Amino acid sequence: MKVLTFDIEDWFHILDNPSTKGEKEWGNFESRLGRNLDLILNLLDKKKLKATFFCVGWIAIKHPNEINKIIKSGHEIGSHTHMHQLVYEQGEKKFNEDLKLSLDVLESITGVKVKSFRAPGFSMTKETPWAFEALMKNGIEFDSSVFPAARAHGGFSNFGSAVPSVIECKGMRLKEFPINTHKILGKDIIFSGGGYFRLLPYPLIKTLTKKSDYVMTYFHPRDFDAHQPMVPGLNYMRRFKSYYGLAKTENKLNQFVHDFEFIDISTANSQIDWGNTKIITL
Repeated sequence: MKVLTFDIEDWFHILDNPSTKGEKEWGNFESRLGRNLDLILNLLDKKKLKATFFCVGWIAIKHPNEINKIIKSGHEIGSHTHMHQLVYEQGEKKFNEDLKLSLDVLESITGVKVKSFRAPGFSMTKETPWAFEALMKNGIEFDSSVFPAARAHGGFSNFGSAVPSVIECKGMRLKEFPINTHKILGKDIIFSGGGYFRLLPYPLIKTLTKKSDYVMTYFHPRDFDAHQPMVPGLNYMRRFKSYYGLAKTENKLNQFVHDFEFIDISTANSQIDWGNTKIITL
């Protein structure tokens, strides 16, 4: 099972960086979303593929036409929060408000219930059970926020095997589609999206994908924009992570979707025997 997803945010939605912290700072940058989104949609249309698009609510307000392009192309819309902030920094009250606002905005555009969610930076962890609870209370059925390895934004290293699972909290259940990993020399390696996809050579990505029964991708419009400006304030490592390999990513994605069959989250849900998946109790 290979699942194709995109996080719809702009090139300046960089976490943990003062110059791109919030709406006040975002006003200093010109949007590059349109060109990059068109590239993605044209490729998917050419390959006759459907994907899940996790959209930032703030983006939907600023660029409703871009969200409508996704809908008209027949893709699934999910929430990527409203203000693209780290969940564990928001806290329970602010996260609940932010989630509800994102759902209201996206559903007013799509006309249908939003059922899927992904947290910015995969920032839902074992320390934020209230965030999973909020998703369930607000009608979210599918989550893809678990990064089952250690990372700068927390991660969920004790989640266990990176396969579709059920999260149970206060009698409610949520279907979780975590980011997949592959063990190399005893370490969990991520390869199917973001900076990892840009950093690793394609032959290795192809090999690891072939060996994986379950793959959850996660791409951003900025991943395919080699000419985007440099975000101010990033240290050397952050610049490397954010900009390395941009010139080659479009070709790599073209090859990726040529070599493998991909589906969206709703289709993946219909193919899983949820009664025999592991249960994570929070």
